[in-house]
This record gives sequence, structure tokens and C-alpha cells, in this order.
Amino acid sequence: MAGEGEKKRVLETVQADGADEGCVTFVLHDEDHTLGNSLRYMIMKNVDVEFCGYTITHPSESKINFRIQTRGSVPATEPLRRGLNELNDVCQHVLNTFQVRRFCQEADLMDLILCEGEK
Repeated sequence: MAGEGEKKRVLETVQADGADEGCVTFVLHDEDHTLGNSLRYMIMKNVDVEFCGYTITHPSESKINFRIQTRGSVPATEPLRRGLNELNDVCQHVLNTFQVRRFCQEADLMDLILCEGEK
């Protein structure tokens, strides 16, 4: 447990003794299925990934055990980093699209109010 003034780690890596860098379990704290399933989908699109899956250890715990196994000599941290960046890009696109639509709707509403006021 993190002490006062000490920042709690968000990500830990668990690697079996003698295992290569291409087979790693990442522990993501304070996360649930929302990130787990989305990130798994993004990582599985990578051709260098042989396996990617996650488990939530217990419903009362908010942490994910996220397993990545890669082909060849690709370290598992690379698809994780790439998947997080791609997921961030998708989320940013959705947010931008929502904000533009909302702005257009508000502008249409203002035009409607202004036009009604002229009558």
C-alpha cells in the first residue's frame, strides 16, 4: 500500500523467471472491463501479437491482469504501448466528433432563436 505522499503505481509487470520479454502479464490498477476489453481489441489487431487477454481477479478489486504474448522477439511492452496510443487516438476522435456535433446543434439552435426573434 502506498504511504502518504507516495504515488500509487498504476501499472506493474509480472514476468515468470526465465521467461522472455514477449510473454508478460501487466497489472493495471483502478481499471475494469471498460479499459480491458477496449485495449484487448486494439492490441489483438497487431500482427505481432499471438495472444492477448485479461482477467479481473475479483469483483471487489479494481485491477486487471492483462496478458500479452508476442511472436518472435517483439517485447510485449511494444504492443501494449501501441494499443494504448491507438485507443487514445480513437477516444480523442470520438470526443472531437461529439464536440463538433454539439457545437453545430447549439449553433442551429441559436440561428433558430435569432430567426424567431426577427418575426
